[in-house]
Amino acid sequence: MESISHENIIILDFGGQYTQLIARRVREAGVYCEILPYNVAIEEIQTRQPRGLILSGGPASVYDDDAPRPKPGLIESAQCPVLGICYGLQLIAHGLGGEVRPSTSREYGYARLQVVDAASRLFTGLPLEMDVWMSHGDHVTMLPDGFRMTAQTADAVNAFENSERGIYGLQFHPEVAHTPLGAQILRNFLFEICGCKGDWTPTAAIAEQTERIKERLGEHGRAVCGLSGGVDSSVAAALVHRAVGDRQVCLFINNGLLREGEFESTLALLKQKLKLNIQGIDASQRFLDALKEVVDPEAKRKRIGALFIEVFEEEANRIGGVGFLVQGTLYPDVIESVSVRGPSATIKSHHNVGGLPEKMHFELVEPMRQLFKDEVRQAGLQLGLPKEIVYRQPFPGPGLAVRILGEVTPERLSILREADTIVQSEMEAADWYYKVWQSFAVLLPVQSVGVMGDQRTYENTVVLRIVESQDGMTADWVRLPYELLARISNRISNEVKGVNRVCYDISSKPPSTIEWE
Repeated sequence: MESISHENIIILDFGGQYTQLIARRVREAGVYCEILPYNVAIEEIQTRQPRGLILSGGPASVYDDDAPRPKPGLIESAQCPVLGICYGLQLIAHGLGGEVRPSTSREYGYARLQVVDAASRLFTGLPLEMDVWMSHGDHVTMLPDGFRMTAQTADAVNAFENSERGIYGLQFHPEVAHTPLGAQILRNFLFEICGCKGDWTPTAAIAEQTERIKERLGEHGRAVCGLSGGVDSSVAAALVHRAVGDRQVCLFINNGLLREGEFESTLALLKQKLKLNIQGIDASQRFLDALKEVVDPEAKRKRIGALFIEVFEEEANRIGGVGFLVQGTLYPDVIESVSVRGPSATIKSHHNVGGLPEKMHFELVEPMRQLFKDEVRQAGLQLGLPKEIVYRQPFPGPGLAVRILGEVTPERLSILREADTIVQSEMEAADWYYKVWQSFAVLLPVQSVGVMGDQRTYENTVVLRIVESQDGMTADWVRLPYELLARISNRISNEVKGVNRVCYDISSKPPSTIEWE
């Protein structure tokens, strides 16, 4: 759908692991923002009329042959204030005639910042000394003409600016929680320097999208929505229902890859709580047939996505007169599906992102496309959705297929469902379910030796994946009480036939993803 018509900050992504955190901090301040690739055309930026431009960090050195660089002349032609963070600061210094060199002692982790220019609007209302978080190997050794240093650490320039030209740079990361006053620094950039008023909230976005959907569908347009029972599709469906009522038909397709009893219970919940015009379709056998002997993760996703669209087309044709397809695409889906450094760096495909096959004659409606997950939850509460839907943990579109590494078979699905049911029940019983982002089991294509009773076994391995996150863009593994982990492990080993080993995944994102496929 169209961009939301609010004051806008553009963030150029140079491959930094914290880019999405910058966006979250900007939106938390009440200012809408978009993340665009570092090499986006200057004209495309200008058409958005941003109030400010932020250059993200990144792992490269400005002297690398393949270092990501913006279009020539971007900084000079910017019609708004510019803030460079970490690599972004180095790009500004290098591009405008300064000097950047490798540090003799690299700065990683905490550092003590000294503000040397109290008149800098970037540090308005802040103490002259503060803790900041560093992550860089190069540093600025000579400022560009017309720039002045505004803050430093013991050995390096850590902030500079040319306020007359509206160009600012920070070597540290204000967006991370490890820089306690970083949010205020970003707010100073947004409000003191860019002149933003802070007119963005998820509630305002919902009101705008409701009106746009009404206008787009007109008085007679009909839509079909794919419901999964998760918060994304449910909020999208509720929003479109608010706009056009029963002219939206919701289809809840059982792809055979849902959790135990989820099809029946979710269908009942959505009918009772949301009063949607909803139909349940059992296509489970078709999906299982399509996945026979398929092992590659991308092949799984693509087959499931293609068949999902095929089933939708059939059902929509039966309904008749449907011109629009509603999807619960979120902003992280869009970001992860667009590579910063080229197609080879795309993390994974999302079958609910982007265009539709030409043979389908639906227009795509994605009312949540500009929202992060926590913003969607806020919108869901505003729309009156019940807690069990709003705070339901994210569940992948391809379902359990991407939590079964290797081929998906009825037998392996049965094993994973039993293990997953135990994980969910124990997390709920211990009052941990709503405290974490996701908690689930993964079935590996690995068998190992075990002993049960007096017999040797050679059976499957299940991995527990339990993470905390704000929006799914970054995540860390949860330090669950050992007693709870032990209870889950014991129950899976004792109750799930075919499993004799349970492991706990202690990987963060990055470098890992939340899902295993």
